[in-house]
Amino acid sequence: MRVLVILPTYNEAENVDRIIERLLAYDYLDILVVDDNSTDGTFEKVESWIVKSGRVFFIRRDSKMGLGTAYVNGFKWGLDRGYGLFFEIDADLSHDPSEIPNFIDKCKEGYDLVVGSRYMQNTISVVGWDFKRLLLSKFGNAYASALLGLTQFTDLTSGYRCYTRKALKELNLDLVKSNGYAFQIEMVYRIHKSGTNIAEIPIIFYERGEGSSKMSRKIVREAVLLPFKLIFGK
Repeated sequence: MRVLVILPTYNEAENVDRIIERLLAYDYLDILVVDDNSTDGTFEKVESWIVKSGRVFFIRRDSKMGLGTAYVNGFKWGLDRGYGLFFEIDADLSHDPSEIPNFIDKCKEGYDLVVGSRYMQNTISVVGWDFKRLLLSKFGNAYASALLGLTQFTDLTSGYRCYTRKALKELNLDLVKSNGYAFQIEMVYRIHKSGTNIAEIPIIFYERGEGSSKMSRKIVREAVLLPFKLIFGK
């Protein structure tokens, strides 16, 4: 089964070489970088990998359009080219590529979305966050899961996950409009509503290696409003 890792980037020149090198250690996967017109040389670094490896591909967008649309663009690109598994992984080294085989093994058990959870079994598997960031994440997950009836899941906002082709084909990706971590919540909600099997596996999340976080008040506000939009079909 062909595996595609989608890496959304915006000014990740300090990290992109390291994450691509680690991902290419798995000879069964390809990498698609979806870049929002970075200004720090990210494109030039990715371009060198395209030439060297033949397994790295690139979509360059005209402006900063956001995480959700980057993944939707990547999913559509991969579906058109026949990939069977689709990974979401942050380009900033927050997600450990050594977990990739664990996601694939879980998919082989019959799950079509596997989410890497930081909070399984009442634990907190996060390295490098301050208390405020951790509280925001925990509250955001509890808030969304309670409103959307998804309390069986511990980490709706996790950005480390794997989808099967079936899971994505059964969605109308054009209906997915959210960005930021609201996108992650929306995808679990829509896939759960479609009757597709979802599982979580434990991961450790690491604060980004280099560069600055893309978190903003706009992203938080979108996540707060999202459950109501989904419930009332807006």
